[in-house]
Amino acid sequence: MALRLLTTLLSLSAFATAWEAPQYGGFSRVWQETFPGAAGTLPNEGTWTILNGDLGVNNELQVYKRDPRNVQISGGNTLQLVPWRDGSQPKGWTSGRMESKYTFTPEAGRVTRVEAAIMFGPSPTGNKQGIWPAYWMLGNSIRQGTVWPACGELDIMETVNGQLIGHGTVHCNVYPGGICNEGNGIGSSIGFPDQGWHTWRLEIDRRSGNYLDQSINWYLDGVHFHQVTGSRIGNAQVWASLAQSPLFFILNVAVGGDWPGSPNGNTWDGYGSRMEVGYVAHYVG
Repeated sequence: MALRLLTTLLSLSAFATAWEAPQYGGFSRVWQETFPGAAGTLPNEGTWTILNGDLGVNNELQVYKRDPRNVQISGGNTLQLVPWRDGSQPKGWTSGRMESKYTFTPEAGRVTRVEAAIMFGPSPTGNKQGIWPAYWMLGNSIRQGTVWPACGELDIMETVNGQLIGHGTVHCNVYPGGICNEGNGIGSSIGFPDQGWHTWRLEIDRRSGNYLDQSINWYLDGVHFHQVTGSRIGNAQVWASLAQSPLFFILNVAVGGDWPGSPNGNTWDGYGSRMEVGYVAHYVG
């Protein structure tokens, strides 16, 4: 209990300096979202849609709430997505999910870079069973009625159960099976040293005019750990759904579900199990 109180207090403390997405040589920063504002307020709803309800996917347990208890500005220029046990909910949990109203299409002949600075709450791994934070993108066509996974999905970072392992994955084509072996997708993973601040990046390289020579690449703190090429997908329409069509960002913390499994009696809710975000940015090089 003392540790949980301490993590709550720490989560409310302000950082000394404001976040700003970095500038990189050879790249122009096209868009960034930072998270200034008063502690305990909702983020900018001109930029983000804050979900409110049960999506009914992956056998997850949480109901997403448009509530600053679950989705809040920290007061330290960051965003916090916080899962809570809640006996008033049908499956016992609430959490936060945001989807960007901002969309972008990776430019032909260029490299598109997207990244975010992310940290996780300090609850020990043994107290995070069932906690599933993610930073990812969906093809905007899903908003016009294209079904998943034909819309395309690019998971920039997922981690489950407090494990210090980040997963990068593409989902595409049809379910089950298909080009992307659904429901597994085409993925790879990388270990990271601690739950503190790290930069998770994805680059879509469309410099070649031939889609077979284009690629999608994943990085942790600048270290490359996964690649999917157009030649591996081998279908121009499916590749277009991933690398040549409008995309939008998603930040969320799911609870339970088919991949992590359900929380147990040792799972801590609250700030110690949060995902915290310093910025999200889009660049073109």
